[in-house]
Amino acid sequence: MARFILDVNEEWGTTIILIEHDMGVVMDISDRVAVLDMGSKIAEGTPDEVRANPHVIKAYLGDGQGPHPHGGRRG
Repeated sequence: MARFILDVNEEWGTTIILIEHDMGVVMDISDRVAVLDMGSKIAEGTPDEVRANPHVIKAYLGDGQGPHPHGGRRG
């Protein structure tokens, strides 16, 4: 799937909107990334910027302070 997305983007020069939970795929093939948490955008930028964003780290990796503020599991 990733190769197909890259090929379409390169051949047609079009923007692709990808909704994906496999962060390795997202970070490997994206020029820009927007991150949602419970339906709200919490970050946007290059993969490196998003990966280092404290809001993303807290939402997806936790802050070591107990359960996620919205409760429950993601998924």
